[in-house]
Amino acid sequence: MLDRIRDRATVDPTGLALVDDHNTMTWDDVVSTLDALGQNLLALAADPDERVAVVGENSIETLLAHTAAIARGVGTVAVSRQLKADEMADQLLDSGSVAIVTGPAGLDAARAAAQKTGLRAVIAHNTAGTAGVTTWSQIVAPGAPAGPPPTERPARPPLVYTSGTTGRARGTEVRWLPGQSDSADDFAARVAARSGYPTGTHLVVGPLQHNGPLTSIRHLLSGQPVVVLGRFDAERVLALIEEYAVTSTLMVPTHFQRLLALPDEVRGRYSVTSLQYVAHTGSACPPDVKRAMIDWFGPVLIESYGGSEIGTVCKIDSTEWLAHPRSVGRAVPPFEAIVVGSDGTELERGNVGVLGFRTPPDRSVVYHSDPEKTASAYILPGVATLGDVGYVDEDGYVFITDRIADMVVSGGVNLYPAESERVLSTHPGVAEVAVIGVPDADLGEALLALVVPASGAALDIDDLAAFAKKSMASYKCPKKYVVVDELTRNVMGKLDKKALRAPYWSTDRTIAG
Repeated sequence: MLDRIRDRATVDPTGLALVDDHNTMTWDDVVSTLDALGQNLLALAADPDERVAVVGENSIETLLAHTAAIARGVGTVAVSRQLKADEMADQLLDSGSVAIVTGPAGLDAARAAAQKTGLRAVIAHNTAGTAGVTTWSQIVAPGAPAGPPPTERPARPPLVYTSGTTGRARGTEVRWLPGQSDSADDFAARVAARSGYPTGTHLVVGPLQHNGPLTSIRHLLSGQPVVVLGRFDAERVLALIEEYAVTSTLMVPTHFQRLLALPDEVRGRYSVTSLQYVAHTGSACPPDVKRAMIDWFGPVLIESYGGSEIGTVCKIDSTEWLAHPRSVGRAVPPFEAIVVGSDGTELERGNVGVLGFRTPPDRSVVYHSDPEKTASAYILPGVATLGDVGYVDEDGYVFITDRIADMVVSGGVNLYPAESERVLSTHPGVAEVAVIGVPDADLGEALLALVVPASGAALDIDDLAAFAKKSMASYKCPKKYVVVDELTRNVMGKLDKKALRAPYWSTDRTIAG
């Protein structure tokens, strides 16, 4: 399964393969590390149903852990570095993880979660030795524990967790790797064929816990170099593009806005002419921002619309988008875009309704251990939805006008307010709470909590915010809190989220972009 990497190491053994803020690796280094790491991870997760969790810190080690496991048929789980111990433990148990790989940012939570779940090993990189923790140097040393020789196992795509409508995150396998039925013999060739990025250096600027940035694993498996940026810094991005002649990267609109905010003299200091493919996804990009990026980078922006659970369902390049602004493109095979009305019937083109995508059986939406959520993804037999409202024009271009799902897209990250509401409602000073998405100049949307205080309680907003930060990952915490007397409800008594959002938006469209 590492054929393309081995081929690259044969012809270019000392060539640059991986770079991050602290380390560099040659292709020879990568091969020897992957061989030893894969052997040891397989020894830890010998049962095919067992997985190894990998905390998404932006480092070489994160990519290596996923890649080595994939090559040996060990399933991995992409875990957020911002999760608290209880949140992490929940995902470890749900996914069947038996070990976890982490860097310094996730180490404390990982150790606490390991105690709660009985993990076999906590493996730490870029940290000093800690009692009860396996160091990276130990796990990449050749020689797995004694035992029967492993049988060849098909690759298992990483599992990523999405926020949940019920207040609990659910896992789904990524769709950018060949499936389990593929043999080891043709796996490398299939990965290369589906790489998507042009040959040359790929730059990772987003967190390696999300589906988009994790596609860099596929680029590495294709025998192509990857540079990983630790923490997003707009000028540093430009410097890396020039230094490593970067040909591809993946960004979200927030990254574009931060790049455009740089002074003209800083932007003019660096060459970006090596770029051939700038994928962008995660959330709608304001048209003025996208035009400015095309003017600067050239017509190399390619927008993808989809989700971790289904993959890319629509795509549009820069030239097409300039001719069809605000569109997310046409459906990509094997998907077909349709629009469904409130009565459950398919609407003709040009009519607004729920966007759905005819999905062949081999690309069906499946949530790990959650048949109810899996079923809810379908609005008609064989037609899955990502929870958006829109229309398809006469030329087949898809336009999104609103969202039916109770979801907020903040900085390219999908957030379901139910998770935040569940935690905030346990505070003794809160009678009820609704979390909504409101406009944010940097992130597109941000979480706002509308809080009704408990009877007779003197609610301290600072105390509530601190309570939230202790209980859940920071990206799930509202950016702002507003105390209200009551929450708007519909005739059925349910929270009317659209009505609650409306005062904060300038038009009837209560989503960013």
